[in-house]
Formats: sequence, C-alpha cells, structure tokens
Amino acid sequence: MWVSVALETDAAHADALSDALLAAGAISVSVEDALAGTDLETPQFGEPDASGGGPTTPLWTESRVVALFDPSDDLIGRITAATLAAGIDDLPEIELEDVAEQDWVRLTQAQFDPIRVNHRLWIVPSWHAAPDADAINLVLDPGLAFGTGSHPTTFLCLQWLSETLRGGETLLDYGCGSGILGIAAAKLGAASVLGVDIDRNALTAAADNAARNEIALALRHSGETLDEQFDVVVANILTNPLCVLAPLLSARIGRNGRIALSGVLATQAGQVIAAYAPWLALHVGAERDGWVRLEGSRC
Repeated sequence: MWVSVALETDAAHADALSDALLAAGAISVSVEDALAGTDLETPQFGEPDASGGGPTTPLWTESRVVALFDPSDDLIGRITAATLAAGIDDLPEIELEDVAEQDWVRLTQAQFDPIRVNHRLWIVPSWHAAPDADAINLVLDPGLAFGTGSHPTTFLCLQWLSETLRGGETLLDYGCGSGILGIAAAKLGAASVLGVDIDRNALTAAADNAARNEIALALRHSGETLDEQFDVVVANILTNPLCVLAPLLSARIGRNGRIALSGVLATQAGQVIAAYAPWLALHVGAERDGWVRLEGSRC
C-alpha cells in the first residue's frame, strides 16, 4: 500500500516543494496544472517561440504537486516540514489517497493489444506475437514516450503513411515520440527518416524501438538546427504547438512535397489551417473520434 499526497501551490514554490517532498521521503513527485480540464488550463509545449528563439516552458500559476509515500505515522508532520522548507508559510490543504500495490508492468501491458491499421500494417506491442506474420508489423514498446497506435491521431497518421508512401521518400517526423510514425514510414519504403522531439526520453524510446524493428532512424533534439527539406513531413502534436511551428514545418517541405498534421480536434481545424495559410493550403483529409488529419502539398 502507498499513499498519494496532493497539495496546491503557486509557480514560485512548485519546484522547491517537489524537492522538499523528495527530501522528506517521497518515492516520486509530479507537478500538474491545478486548473487542468477547465477553461483556465495552461498547456505547456516547450516548443520554440514565434521569434525562433529557444524553447519556452512557462510554469503553471496554480500548480498541483502530487507525491507518493510509504504510509507512516508521521506523514503529515513530514509534509508540513517539507512545505516550510519550500518557503510556504501557510500550510495548503493536503489530499491523501491510498494507492493499492499492483503489478504495474502487467497492468500497463494489458492496456495495449495489437492494432490493425489496414490490411498491410499492424502495430504489435513488444510483448505480443504478431497476429499476421505476412503483414508489415511494427514491434513497439512505448516506454516513456507517447505513441502506441491506439490514439486516433496516431492511427490517422499511420493510415495516411500507408496509403500515400510509394517508396524512396525522405521524411521528417516532428514530435516523433516513440518513433512509431518514422518506423512505419521506413518499413513502408521511405529512403530516409528523421525523427525530432523535445523530450530526450522520447528520443531514447524511439532509438530503442528503431533497433527492435531493425530500422535506421536518424534522431535529433528539437533544440538543434533543422534546415533540411523533405519529401514528406508529418507531425502529430497538438493544435497550439502546430500553429507555433507553422513557419518551421512549412519551410521543411521540399518541392512537390506533402505534409500531414494531427493532434487537432475537429473544432480546431480552422485555427491550424489559418496558421499555415501564408505558406500552403491545408484541408481536412480524415476524421476519427473527433480528431482530424490535415493534409497539404507544395507545388
């Protein structure tokens, strides 16, 4: 049995409180937006700012700090001492919740079964056998990165790659996560694939998945220079960072190149289309469970 401890604080104290809770014996600490799920939530993307500068990662004005502890008689006292050590004079409300011991690995793996994209492409978690040995099978372990093929946006991008790649293309997967789209592109015949992500854990997961699939996948951190052009650009992120990245991604499309964007709700499609309009025309190519795939090309 474990105990989850949640406290709310401001941006100025969130990091210090996290460190103090770890020093007080927490086995893990996470910081969340206390207003998540409301109209006042503040998404963080860490993408380059509009001027082309470095990544911007604002702190949440109202943060929720969640720590996991072993149960103990003096837990409240340890939390109180941690808040004082973090410079918080007024003790915030403390939420306690028991967390049962479970086989987390088995529980996590049970959530992911093989996924059929179409007749030629399957996504197969590394702990499963391939249902169709004759298909193109992507053996995947998401690790610490987003991208298992189960989310509608990932599925939409995989579907597009399977339907449009003819072989021999150069491809950029921006926001590559687990590497699933880049690996799929390579298995579908792309001549070269570059995956870019801001999260170094994602790059590690992508490298491991590429090796597992015996695929050559070039990887680069988003803070590094990116000035090449590609036959195909795909980005499965979220609406706001896609809009911020419009100048960068549009410039990466070579002559007669194509782009597919996802991570966009159907209600947000117009916003993204407008952001890319100065460089190229996008249109909705497909929709799945309220999410859309936007497509465009450069002549």
